[in-house]
Amino acid sequence: MRTIQSIRRFRLSDTFIEPYKDAEVPWGPLGYVTFKRTYSRRLNEFDPEATGSEEWWQTCRRVVEGMFNMQKEHVVRLGLEWNDIKAQKTAKDAYERLFSLKWTPPGRGLWMMGTKFIEERTAAGLFNCAFRSTRDLATKGGYLFAWMMDALMVGVGVGFDTEGAGTVTIQEPEYTNDTLVIDDSREGWVNSVHTLLDGFFFGGKIPKFDYSAIRPLGAEIKGFGGTSSGPGPLIELHENLKEMYSSKIGEAITSVDIVDTENLIGRCVVSGNVRRSAALAMGKFDDVRYLEMKNDQEKLYHHRWGSNNSFNAQVGMDYTWHAQQSQKNGEPGYIWLDNARTRGRFKDGPRFDDINVAGFNPCVEQQLEDAELCCLVETYPAKHDDLDDYLRTLKIAYLYGKTITLSNTHWPETNAKMLKNRRIGLSQSGVVQAFNKHGRREMYEWCDKAYEFVNQLDEEYSNWLCIPNSVRMTSIKPSGTVSLLNGSTPGIHFPEDEYYIRRIRFSNDSKVLDNLKNAGYNIEDDEYSPNTSVVEFPVHEPYFTKGKADVSMWEQLEIAAQYQYYWADNSVSVTVTFKSDEAPQIKSALELYETRLKAVSFLKYEETGYKQAPYEPITKKKYEDMRSKISPIQRFKNKNNDGGEGTKFCTNDTCTI
Repeated sequence: MRTIQSIRRFRLSDTFIEPYKDAEVPWGPLGYVTFKRTYSRRLNEFDPEATGSEEWWQTCRRVVEGMFNMQKEHVVRLGLEWNDIKAQKTAKDAYERLFSLKWTPPGRGLWMMGTKFIEERTAAGLFNCAFRSTRDLATKGGYLFAWMMDALMVGVGVGFDTEGAGTVTIQEPEYTNDTLVIDDSREGWVNSVHTLLDGFFFGGKIPKFDYSAIRPLGAEIKGFGGTSSGPGPLIELHENLKEMYSSKIGEAITSVDIVDTENLIGRCVVSGNVRRSAALAMGKFDDVRYLEMKNDQEKLYHHRWGSNNSFNAQVGMDYTWHAQQSQKNGEPGYIWLDNARTRGRFKDGPRFDDINVAGFNPCVEQQLEDAELCCLVETYPAKHDDLDDYLRTLKIAYLYGKTITLSNTHWPETNAKMLKNRRIGLSQSGVVQAFNKHGRREMYEWCDKAYEFVNQLDEEYSNWLCIPNSVRMTSIKPSGTVSLLNGSTPGIHFPEDEYYIRRIRFSNDSKVLDNLKNAGYNIEDDEYSPNTSVVEFPVHEPYFTKGKADVSMWEQLEIAAQYQYYWADNSVSVTVTFKSDEAPQIKSALELYETRLKAVSFLKYEETGYKQAPYEPITKKKYEDMRSKISPIQRFKNKNNDGGEGTKFCTNDTCTI
């Protein structure tokens, strides 16, 4: 029997690729810049003699070839039938539709798919997000937090609960004279935190930590990408945890302690050259101390910003107090866990095949079991003229998501959940644009027909791959950076306005700035951050009817509920913006939609009023004036070796739950 090593890698032909090298890409106003800043890898990762970073045609090739090679390896390993002619045909369609930005993998996929890190170390870096319950804290101890740290460090956003509160009594650890040289690796950092926490949870030994092996600040991190932060953030984390738990000897661990521990870890990961931490805490509806923990401003600014805090809401509960809190600062978020456990699409009635759901990912579009991961895929119905064309794209997006479930992580318990559930999240972005282009009623019909189509696909391809059908397959994610590529509105959220300025911040040493300056974009020094520049991009929203300032809280809730009814068998991620006069209605809204949604959060709509805000509505005249002074960029002329930063986690600037 042929081995994996003897099987030729899947490749698209150079002849097929050649026309795309000079083809125009349908970028959005910020598309190309976002791509180069975030998703374009250095070419010397793949060819030591190469210079520069990927162009879009190269990233598309890496992603599509990586996707189909993953399929091929699975099929060959199991001794199943592989039809290369059929695969080539599908792969070419996948490439064309990705190049045309009709679908995209999540940012994780654009950055990591087809890399040696994924193929040789762990596929965890392809997944957007995870959930981890602390219910077994008494037996698993520091391992649970080490797992979360490990996930964050490979770019996986983590949701977690506070179920472990009260199950562990903090003990005095045994400090020894032994020395633990912390390895210069993700594993080394994670293991040190595991050791330290077990000292307090189980009265274990804590050695002296030696940080000398950790590479210095600014050193390149090969494989995953980025540069080293040096040992500083880890040293600070160790000291913060020691200080926190040393003051609690003899006390039972609280929900606040659990959240603080994860938030301190998130702070370390951020400082360790990961863009930002992505975490969601899920507490109990009557745990007032947990629900009010962000009121401590000093701790909020130090670490408690690291998670969005929600609670497990109960259908029929009194929302009075919680609604009042939501009016203040947008927290807590509301999660109806029982709805997730007993419902897919709400159109289909109760179902109990996902009863082991324990929580949600940070943006709550994916319901998950403990230690389970999710993979999201983005589609853009407004970029299609008819349903048939959209279904062809949806087939490719489905194949990407299903293919990711064929991979293994370095966590055996996670692999067990993935092998069983095969959960994916086919999402739509630019939904409001699609409403305006096709009609709202038409889009709900698209959703209904597309959902049935996806189920047919899953039946066919699960049989071919000899794996279980996926337990859930459709979601609405908030999107963000990825949707900037083709200029789509994020998820089901409304645009800022018809015409607006979108401001993006760049480090002053970014080579991108020179290209933007030469193209005529307005660039200013950041008034709030040193060594940072702010670039202004004029944006015109296509198919515009109304923006955030015009849409009511009730309309947003109804759209979310309709998508939970017709499309999402996982969940719909929505942050509902409300005006001051709508604030007293939040309680009534929760009572009305508690049986129609799985999760929701609220955020007061406010015109920022401060300088260099991310969004600024402008007039048509000002937009046209700004446009007349710039030359939209399709490709940078200079060939520097600056690659993108990589996208980390599933969060973005629209995930505010």
